[in-house]
Amino acid sequence: MKRSLFGRLWPNVTAVVLFIGLVFPVYWMFATAFKPTGDIISEDPVWFPTDVTFDHFRTAVEADHFWTYVGNSLIVTVCAVVFSLVIALAGAFALARMRFKGRRGFIVGFMLAQMAPWEVMVIAIYMIVRDASMLNSLVPLTLFYMMMILPFTILTLRGFVAAVPRELEESALVDGCTRAQAFRRIILPLLAPGLMSTSMFGFITAWNELPLVLVVNKEAEAQTLPLWLTSFQTVFGDNWGATMAASSLFAIPILILFVFLQRRAVSGLTAGAVKG
Repeated sequence: MKRSLFGRLWPNVTAVVLFIGLVFPVYWMFATAFKPTGDIISEDPVWFPTDVTFDHFRTAVEADHFWTYVGNSLIVTVCAVVFSLVIALAGAFALARMRFKGRRGFIVGFMLAQMAPWEVMVIAIYMIVRDASMLNSLVPLTLFYMMMILPFTILTLRGFVAAVPRELEESALVDGCTRAQAFRRIILPLLAPGLMSTSMFGFITAWNELPLVLVVNKEAEAQTLPLWLTSFQTVFGDNWGATMAASSLFAIPILILFVFLQRRAVSGLTAGAVKG
């Protein structure tokens, strides 16, 4: 009886501990953003903000080039995700439906590309962008962010395409659809969970990226929000209230995206991982 009770209890206790460990930093970030400076630097931690203030948010929003950073991040992130989805759809369909020489090696290559840390290529990327006279531009950022998320997107969507029965596509062809029409009307709607999961992954990856934009774009007009977060740390000290407020604002789009897409995203990640 004791063993049975322990067997039921320890997974729940472990889940609660993990949940607290994961959620507490997020809570502390948002709570600190609303605390007065005195409570933030106090030796005794203030667990719940009592004197709520919005001064830190005002400082964050009024920082130089804030709206420029917001626009640049949205442009680069959305374009990278959309372009990668369009290319990945074609690549995933080819890998799942067609048989050609070198297909397995092609898939292994995508897996290796996903495993390799892309940060080791920052210097090479900088030299390419410099030689192409494209420094301080959003175009190279968009292209390289797209390349970063393409391997995962193709591998995930390949599992979804492989899970769609060929008979559905063949029936559409028999009914008079072209291959493109069959893909658009039959296969594409069934790929919605995969498209949502991969788009969320791509959005988070491109939205959070810092090293590349730090190296490639030195002018504020071509920089993104991750660099804005570093502007509150100076040689004179760290403005922790503004930093936490800025971090909270920076995290809100991702939290909203996750709330709206979480169900389809989770099913998409699991289904795409085991199919094909």
